[in-house]
Amino acid sequence: MFKRVVIFFVLNVICIGFVFGQSSMITRLAVVDLPRVYTTFFQESRAVREFMTRSTNVQNEIDRMQREIQNLRSTQAEAISRDNQAEVIRLETEINRRTENLRAYHQARTAELETARRNLMQSPSFLSQVHNEIRFIAESEGYTMVIDKSNMPGIVWYSPAVDITDRLIQRLQSTSRN
Repeated sequence: MFKRVVIFFVLNVICIGFVFGQSSMITRLAVVDLPRVYTTFFQESRAVREFMTRSTNVQNEIDRMQREIQNLRSTQAEAISRDNQAEVIRLETEINRRTENLRAYHQARTAELETARRNLMQSPSFLSQVHNEIRFIAESEGYTMVIDKSNMPGIVWYSPAVDITDRLIQRLQSTSRN
């Protein structure tokens, strides 16, 4: 009987030690929204202003091309009302050509802008600065892992308490002013 009590006691001590040992190994996670950090922190940078200007110019050109196509359609409607079949066919051909040009232009410029946006976001200086600030926040607040929530579509829910995006933006802004 005494032997069983001792074994029971030793096993309890081992289990308690295991449980308390495991509690120090619990992983604390944090999430950060890197695209939001990027747009908030770097919106005043020269590279981002140039990107935004380029993006606006592309959109203006698309709008201009769409207006021209719309004007051609109006002209075509007038030709239809005048029963001018030759003009209707000529305008239809021109509308199709310009619509195809618009589609190709939109596709090419959208791809270029997306590549430029990715390059801006992945620039070594940006990533290095963000990485250093994330490391500082994680180490000072006891997080063992920080996840970019924009790259994790499997995240269904997380507590706002673990979102360090605002703290990261504040740190980046304060260190950039110094």
